[in-house]
Amino acid sequence: MAQKCHVFMLGLVDYEAAWQMQAAYAGEIARAERPPTLLLLEHPHTYTFGRRGHLENLLWDEAELARRGVRVYWVDRGGDVTYHGPGQLVGYPLLPLAPGGLHAGPDGRQPQADYVGYVRKLEAMLIGALMNLGVPAQQVEGLTGVWVKSTIDKRQSEIPYAKIAAIGVKVDVHGVSRHGFALNVNPDMGYWDGIIGCGLKDHPSVSLADLLHPIPEMQQVMEAVIQAFGETFGYEMIPE
Repeated sequence: MAQKCHVFMLGLVDYEAAWQMQAAYAGEIARAERPPTLLLLEHPHTYTFGRRGHLENLLWDEAELARRGVRVYWVDRGGDVTYHGPGQLVGYPLLPLAPGGLHAGPDGRQPQADYVGYVRKLEAMLIGALMNLGVPAQQVEGLTGVWVKSTIDKRQSEIPYAKIAAIGVKVDVHGVSRHGFALNVNPDMGYWDGIIGCGLKDHPSVSLADLLHPIPEMQQVMEAVIQAFGETFGYEMIPE
């Protein structure tokens, strides 16, 4: 019988509140007080910088950020800067990635979970969800995230793909995953003008609204993600 993963569909949640929720739930999972959990939600307009963040990739000044209603956070996930906002489906999988937490690394000394393998599975999961929605997507070698063929003039971009989903994760000292993915459903894409997303110049972003007509409802996208998540990670998904 497949292990259960509980799913919470939370609507619009302030970024800091969701960050604190992740910490609390991850602690409970580490203590075997909570099953694996997937949080699905949207955020108000937010820029987050990961551990590899560079301030020069924030292009708007404080006055413009205030005018646009954007809050900025420096957080403990991997990667550089990204955007979260209404119309974007954010997923925070809180999963124990190794039995008993951490396992020994290749040198026998550094404990670690399979961080890279986990990121690749998140990409594969999103590709499956998008396929069920009628959008062919793929991984791009050397780049994290999920990509679709770009509709812009290829001379304007280093690669002929546009990013439809960003991924940035953390695996804590107990081997529990935090942070996760952000899938562009129908957000205001103008907010990407305020950053160099993930620190990658000339790599455009795209949304489902740019690719599908009619635009799928958020509930439909969540259902596709929940199904693909269970199939990819081998969980029985239990909506809360």
